[in-house]
Amino acid sequence: MEKNETRPCTLSAEKEIVAVARKDFPALFDSLWANGFRILGPTLGEGAIVYDELHGVDDLPSGWTDEQDGATYRLKKRSDEALFGYNVGPHAWKKFLFPPKLRLWRAEASNNGLNIIEEKQTEQKFALIGVKACELKAILIQDQVFLGGEYADPIYQNRRKDALLIAVNCTQAGKTCFCVSMNAGPRVESGFDLCLTEVLAEDAHYFIVEIGSEQGAGIMANVPHSNQTQGAEKAIQAIATNTAQQMGRVMDTENIQALLQDNFEHSRWDDVASRCLTCANCTMACPTCFCSTVEDVTDITGDHAERWRQWDSCFTMDFTYMNHGHARASAKSRYRQWMTHKLSTWFDQFGTSGCVGCGRCITWCPVAIDITEEVSAIRANQTGGKPASSSL
Repeated sequence: MEKNETRPCTLSAEKEIVAVARKDFPALFDSLWANGFRILGPTLGEGAIVYDELHGVDDLPSGWTDEQDGATYRLKKRSDEALFGYNVGPHAWKKFLFPPKLRLWRAEASNNGLNIIEEKQTEQKFALIGVKACELKAILIQDQVFLGGEYADPIYQNRRKDALLIAVNCTQAGKTCFCVSMNAGPRVESGFDLCLTEVLAEDAHYFIVEIGSEQGAGIMANVPHSNQTQGAEKAIQAIATNTAQQMGRVMDTENIQALLQDNFEHSRWDDVASRCLTCANCTMACPTCFCSTVEDVTDITGDHAERWRQWDSCFTMDFTYMNHGHARASAKSRYRQWMTHKLSTWFDQFGTSGCVGCGRCITWCPVAIDITEEVSAIRANQTGGKPASSSL
């Protein structure tokens, strides 16, 4: 860890608004490349809309959307050519800022002993394009985790400081979305360099672009655009309002910290444990989960060793193994840890909820466990609880 002296800051108090025609949209990519950015964004792959490197506008999922519900995801063709007309997919942007697997260092044996070779961090800048409101909030939450204390994670800091965030306002919500409940969307409010709102009318296809930083303004300087944006704010708000009305899930967050802390022995934990596979899908898909572990490996000669950091989960048995055994041996204790941390004790650590209402944990749970349903069930029949240490 390194002393945290810098934090990413891309905000601007005043947001200029311009409009870009669909035919001019490729110029945004050209401007990003000209400024040395590698472009990462949504594309079709693995039977889903995933995040990967983009080599042009044609790589975007034009004319595609997705349908989601508990344990359900499928691609569907749209009736138009929207570039960003989808919900969030299985990937979260954290895979670029907090890689799922990364070598930290390697060691080589020599006649002079053991030579430790630290891994060189990437210096290439990248632009994230298509960041939804809930995902942008997730990035800001992970900023608190990795950069918010006295010391910063050097890998995250290095990747985050040069990341250009191009957000996009949602024009539709899925059946597992509940970002409104978490005050995380659907409209992007701040924290971006550029924010796009895609507008499709009978005779027009264009983007309203909010400029949120000097760097964003520099990118837009090379993109043909119009400053005649009368009614733009009204159009953005109308789209956001329509999307908010489509939310497929709701979570009542009133006094949720106390609700979970006071119901540690609620019978619902046994109910969910009987269904949970402890597969860790929810934590892998979650845009804010940050658990990791390190693994040391060596070759057969013993002359070469490496240390790798990789994602881990509070659902895996080894994650909480200590010299006396497993701290959370049961599925009940592991699911309870995940949910109460996400919605309750996360506030104690970072001053915010760890959930942004993206719905990924519902969509990608093989047995369709629904975090909003679990909260509702506990709230409907509060039983009171015992101290947290009374049962593991």
